Amino acid sequence: MIRDWSNFIADRTALITGGGGGVGRAIAIQMARAGAHIWVNDLFGDRAERVCAEIHAEHGRATPVAADVCDPDLVAAMVRETGPVDIVVNNAGIPPEGITVKPFVETGPEEWDPLLRLNLAAVLHVTRAYLPFMIERQWGRVLTIVSDAGRKGERKQVVYGAAKAAAMGFSRGLAAEVGRDGVTVNCIALGTMNHGQLATALETAPELEAKLARNYPVGRIGRVDDSAPLAVLLCSDAAEWITGQVYPVDGGYTSAL
Repeated sequence: MIRDWSNFIADRTALITGGGGGVGRAIAIQMARAGAHIWVNDLFGDRAERVCAEIHAEHGRATPVAADVCDPDLVAAMVRETGPVDIVVNNAGIPPEGITVKPFVETGPEEWDPLLRLNLAAVLHVTRAYLPFMIERQWGRVLTIVSDAGRKGERKQVVYGAAKAAAMGFSRGLAAEVGRDGVTVNCIALGTMNHGQLATALETAPELEAKLARNYPVGRIGRVDDSAPLAVLLCSDAAEWITGQVYPVDGGYTSAL
């Protein structure tokens, strides 16, 4: 077990998309504790600023950068603001409210498009924008947060799962393409997380958590900080020979073997 994370990714610069809350916030804080300077991206600047304030309170380095990562023009503007970064964490990808709870036949293109834009196209836009700098420097890390809905398949999450599966396929292909340039590309796949709409539901119906936890060998659903240590490891020098992989952080819900 790594007990001292300080300086684990010292002096690296990391961009965390969707870093204003949940899993992205947890990764941003853990990476700052490990010595990186963090650019906290979020659609809403005040959310990014709050996370930066938390990092500053621990004497870490962080800067907010508001941008809609679904818009390539705004991504380009974000790159001009941040400059090159060593690490990109494509975390933005929370499904729009209400879309993933419907059978596929009850949905249409107006609901598919936001899911595909946020969970796949945004990954392409951000990665493409920062990758040339990594190749030029011969060092880089691209990490994308995906979902077991894309590895296993889940009812009423068909398009969301398809977008996440596509992001995994993109990551595997890109890993093969840029490995000799010193850039690794990996994914972390999450299970059910106590966050967002579910966290709100659990406040009013706490018995639901025990019901959901029955599907997980470790006996609980995910917490937003569960994946943060692995994210730091995969984005460090220690993981230079790990690329093209999808690592489940899901309490054993779906085996990777």
